[in-house]
Amino acid sequence: MGSAYPPGQTRRPRPTANSSRLLSAAPKVVLKRLRVEDVARKQAWDPERLPDLSGRTYLVTGSNAGLGFFSSEQLVGAGARVYMTGRSPNRLMAARAALRRRNPDAADRVETLLLDTSNLGSVRAAAATIGGRGALDGLLLNAGIVHPPKQRETTGDGNEVVFATNVLGHFALAGALLTTLAAASGRMVWLGSMSTSMWKYDPVDPQLLDEYSGWRAYVQSKVATAALGFEADRRLRVAGVPVTSVVAHPGYSTSGRTPGIVGVNSPTRLTRFADNLQFAITQSKERGAWTLVRALVDPEIEGGEFWGPRRVASGEPHRGRASKITRDPEIADRLWGVCEDATGVRWPFAAAARAKA
Repeated sequence: MGSAYPPGQTRRPRPTANSSRLLSAAPKVVLKRLRVEDVARKQAWDPERLPDLSGRTYLVTGSNAGLGFFSSEQLVGAGARVYMTGRSPNRLMAARAALRRRNPDAADRVETLLLDTSNLGSVRAAAATIGGRGALDGLLLNAGIVHPPKQRETTGDGNEVVFATNVLGHFALAGALLTTLAAASGRMVWLGSMSTSMWKYDPVDPQLLDEYSGWRAYVQSKVATAALGFEADRRLRVAGVPVTSVVAHPGYSTSGRTPGIVGVNSPTRLTRFADNLQFAITQSKERGAWTLVRALVDPEIEGGEFWGPRRVASGEPHRGRASKITRDPEIADRLWGVCEDATGVRWPFAAAARAKA
């Protein structure tokens, strides 16, 4: 599989003061190659005209609807092969059928895989399947519970369901696929949320054993997700693993602003009316996926970066600054230990560092 970086190089060097003179002196064939590889900087990034992703393979969790569906569609539309995953076989098949209807030339590059991130057994099975199919260029950790239950619920593994779905499953999946990603000098993208800048819940009780509320369960799961994404970058760098870890959020993306697609997005008239009343601060999930896809495929983005819409809630992809609580290394280190204990997964840094792209 292709890599975002040249062989043996895991980080793109920053431009020097002589860059423009060197480029002007370069042969035309080199300039043509640079325009393709460096489209993010040499030209304005156009989320509706992505660079060619032919030969690359990505896995997107929670692909049967919303951000996951549109991220998958955008990747496939640029020539990539995509594994669409979800926990419902029927909804997953409906989503694949919809994607193929809308992109008939991409039918042979779309595969589905059952994966329930709240179930650690399901995560292990899916990772084993993908791990046996060759290198993986990117992993979009998108699946999650946005509307938590009013009362605390637990999974079959004994974990609080929001923390299990949004955090633990993705931690286990990323760890299980680390060597597969490293073989392609790949990238993992963790799905953050702008809510972490407004409600700074420190997940001192990540499983919410003492005091549960649905909103706290959601927000602190997103604090944990972003913190783990940044901590993963720190640990990958120290271990010399050729994988980048990036955090991105989709802004305020709603189903009522999103095109109706049979089997994927069918909001009620009331939902469309309510969401369109907020048009100034919302956007479609199709546009929300723009940021996630850029974070996943732009070769100029480095590990540890944070991306979101330009106007925070809406707009084109833009490099931003994550909330202070998600950047706290002490909180991140504590959460890493919690995830290791809850999942039984230890990331194979040493093995991944030896992987060859």
